[in-house]
Amino acid sequence: MKVIIEAAAAETVAERAGSGTAGRKGNGMAHDGSARLVARAGVALDVRPVRPGDEAALEDFFSHVTPQDLRFRFLGGVRQVSHDRLVAMTHVDHHHTENFLAFADDGQTIVATAILGCDAALNTGDVAISVRADFKHKGVAWEMLRHVARYAEAKGVKALESIESRENHEAIELEKEQGFVAEHHPDDATLVVIRKAFRRD
Repeated sequence: MKVIIEAAAAETVAERAGSGTAGRKGNGMAHDGSARLVARAGVALDVRPVRPGDEAALEDFFSHVTPQDLRFRFLGGVRQVSHDRLVAMTHVDHHHTENFLAFADDGQTIVATAILGCDAALNTGDVAISVRADFKHKGVAWEMLRHVARYAEAKGVKALESIESRENHEAIELEKEQGFVAEHHPDDATLVVIRKAFRRD
């Protein structure tokens, strides 16, 4: 899958007092990656790792993702995400793979997903972000990418990558603002590899 970033910068705010049970990190993120975020347009996001019981909510979420985005992410002319794919997205190992769900204030509507997949040695993590169609252009994808980058760095991942169409200039420029560097894809001239290396002290 690939990542599309479509909005400008946002700010992270502290999670609501008393929400969640895991210990907080200095940037407002729990050890499991849960957080309360606010996107550029003021959209509040309650972010947490996926659970096996989230399949129905994810199925509904993908029914509100544009057909163009589905084709882009799933590399085919799909009109919906299969049951097997949804199972794979909800039953992750939470060590090498994580799927963060961002919920609207109602606590039920999934606004975005951000999937992180790492190699066994945690040298590289691949990220793919999907945003519900009616929440696009509000800074949601930008904020989810920044959240995943912080989580991956804290986890010890050495570098984060995504793959973009080389025509997606807006996304590439926004990712560069977050410290990503664009490189030509070695196997496909139409694609660009966006990479961010984390410094180690």
